[in-house]
Amino acid sequence: MTQPSLARDLEGILGDPDPGARQLALTQIEDLSDPEIIHPLIAAVRDEDPTVRALALGHLEDLGDARSVPAVVGALDDEDARVREAAATALREIRGADAATHLIEALGHTSPFVRTSVIVALREIRDPRALAPLEGALGDPDPEVRREAVLSLAYLRRPESAPALRPSLRDPDARVRQVAIGALESLDAPGLVQDLVGLLSDPDWRVRVEAAIVLGRSAHGHGLAAPHLRSALDDGAWQVRKEAALALGRLRAASATEDLVGLLGSDLADLRKAAAQALGEIEAAAAEAPLRRLLGDADVEVRKAVGRALEAIRAGTGRGNERHETFARD
Repeated sequence: MTQPSLARDLEGILGDPDPGARQLALTQIEDLSDPEIIHPLIAAVRDEDPTVRALALGHLEDLGDARSVPAVVGALDDEDARVREAAATALREIRGADAATHLIEALGHTSPFVRTSVIVALREIRDPRALAPLEGALGDPDPEVRREAVLSLAYLRRPESAPALRPSLRDPDARVRQVAIGALESLDAPGLVQDLVGLLSDPDWRVRVEAAIVLGRSAHGHGLAAPHLRSALDDGAWQVRKEAALALGRLRAASATEDLVGLLGSDLADLRKAAAQALGEIEAAAAEAPLRRLLGDADVEVRKAVGRALEAIRAGTGRGNERHETFARD
């Protein structure tokens, strides 16, 4: 179906009482250059046949025309799951100022799925007018909506959103708290280290893991973070202990040397490897003998980490201990 009168012909075929004929017409479309084709496609989004609706949405996705936003948003609430997914996919490809206007209006929809899909679409459009509505969505009653709002504000990278995001670190949903950590890190939010230290005691281990990872990347507050990360080496979740060890290595916290040497005796290979890696980054000369005892470890990745750590320690010894003396006071 490539003739110049495509829009008119398609409109006629989509009036056929046979759903198979309507489906066939939509599958045969190869040319979307006719600017009027959007009108029969929008009408087809309300077709009684779900396959026709989904096919029409696929073409509207290809068009990416802001005029289709109201119809696509309406399809997000369709009774058929295929249609809802097709609408959500299409919405992410629509651009333009008019699209943002319609999407912001749709944030008040009663369906959480619709609100979530709209937030994802606003993230892709990157319209500055969406900033305040997205911040408002941080208080949405649905946790998935709040999570997508956090991710969207992180994606937009507007530092002025940091104050609105900070309460999400205390969100009742652990997944929201987890993504809020990364979002505030991306905005370089002031005072984040203090918040993260508190989150090392969060009831959810995934949040504690994320807090440890970001603390290890922090260029601020080394003296504040290191003692709490050392305490996290005794966390009940091995994943937290691992990330705390790696964070101490990235911070080159020499005061953690003894704790990390103790971790070399863990039954878990991942923890032995993390401890060896951290001791290498610290260039902890005091750990050389315990590390050598692991050169015959049963786990090949542990042996590799130990080898690299010993090389780093030897290189650090050759440069002198000035850096270690600095960090010994953390």
